[in-house]
Amino acid sequence: MEPLPAVPVTVALVDDHPVVHEGVHAWLSRSPEAPIELIASGDDLELVISGAGRDADVLLLDLNLNGRMVIDDIARLTALGRRVVVYSEHADDETVLAVMDRGAFAFLAKKEAMEHCVATILAAAADRPYVPPQAAGTMAADDRPDRPLLSDQERTALLLWFQSMSKSAVAARMGIAESTVRQYIQRARIKYANAGRPAPTRTQLLARAIQDGLISASDVTEYTSKASG
Repeated sequence: MEPLPAVPVTVALVDDHPVVHEGVHAWLSRSPEAPIELIASGDDLELVISGAGRDADVLLLDLNLNGRMVIDDIARLTALGRRVVVYSEHADDETVLAVMDRGAFAFLAKKEAMEHCVATILAAAADRPYVPPQAAGTMAADDRPDRPLLSDQERTALLLWFQSMSKSAVAARMGIAESTVRQYIQRARIKYANAGRPAPTRTQLLARAIQDGLISASDVTEYTSKASG
């Protein structure tokens, strides 16, 4: 069992409904697993993430803020290393997939929040894979014929990681935060698990990626040979 955090996990909440702020605060304050502190909340994304919420471990984000859908802001936030948990009543498959494709750590439907909010936030803060039921069902049933199993960013992160680079080195190479690299790798594992082909180890994940033609064995061998020369 993983040790509980010694200090509270911090959360910034962006939502335009006061009753949601009250509800989330109540759920987090009663967390039995580990202490969680809501350090910033508001209905303006930029104000929350640049103010008191700039150092929050997890950003809990509603998609519809004062009539504006903020799906396209997710990629920018995750590229900055923010652990984004989307929390929305817009839970159709297209929206869930769009959120995950842009790098959100998880999608949490508001109707399942009371049961899964704390678990999702703690998993995000610890960089542990966790998929709430709504997103799990959507990802498992995703049969878009033109989609890659992994996104381009996920594939790139995996290839560099497979080439014996540390996660910090992968982050430097891609120009992103190390936490984002970990998210890409974890999401790849989640996708394989949901497809009934779990890959919990680095070797198994590499085997899956080669089997599916996402990368070739020579991509890894060639880099290793050059690096050792």
